[in-house]
Amino acid sequence: MPVHDWSRVPAGIFHHLHHSWIEEIQRTLNAGLLPSDYYALAEQRTAGYGPDVLALQVDSGDDETLHSAAHREGGLMVAKPKVAVTSESDMEFYRRKQNVVAVHHVSDDRVVALVEVVSPGNKSSRAALRTFVEKTAQLLDQRIHLLILDLHRPGTFDPQGIHGAVWEEIAEPWTAPSDRPLTLVGYESALTVRAFVQPMAVGETLIDMPLYLEPDGYVLVPLEATYSRAFEALPKRWRSVVEA
Repeated sequence: MPVHDWSRVPAGIFHHLHHSWIEEIQRTLNAGLLPSDYYALAEQRTAGYGPDVLALQVDSGDDETLHSAAHREGGLMVAKPKVAVTSESDMEFYRRKQNVVAVHHVSDDRVVALVEVVSPGNKSSRAALRTFVEKTAQLLDQRIHLLILDLHRPGTFDPQGIHGAVWEEIAEPWTAPSDRPLTLVGYESALTVRAFVQPMAVGETLIDMPLYLEPDGYVLVPLEATYSRAFEALPKRWRSVVEA
């Protein structure tokens, strides 16, 4: 199913798709795509991350134990993902972000990755965009991996799209291709941050994107299949508007 032009419908209609898509991704991940050490939950987040994100958590154990278990089960991929562009930050990102204090819960159910579907509200004002960008930078600084899906064209406040705003904050300016203004991007956060970027255009088919669970280890999220199921859950009245 091709990506639709969501500027044709009110933000509330996209919110319905947003919520359904997160749920479909969650079900797919928990149905066997994730290694047994991990599980996914749809969560509500404040400070620009919402209304729906998908949090991936690990049950227990330290990083070395989890890394070995995941690869022993063959659940994670280690080859470089097949996306259009790969960028990598330098250590200046961490030097600039040392004033951030991360408080972690003592339980074993720690968040290791998030999937975020960008809403129109995330880029509706300068303040909303700034909140989103700052929260993204903080999560990456805490070594939480991200998969961000932006199906909205760049606007007044994000002329290079969401990834352009995020990458300028943590690394350097990024120029989005004018003929493919939508963006799928997986962020791997380790000693440096790597961004695996797939520019998209309305009418193109979504590709599977990497969701990192640990440095050098990821699963491919089936975006086209989950998007299609979420779209079919929309009322026919609004599907016809989007497809017109």
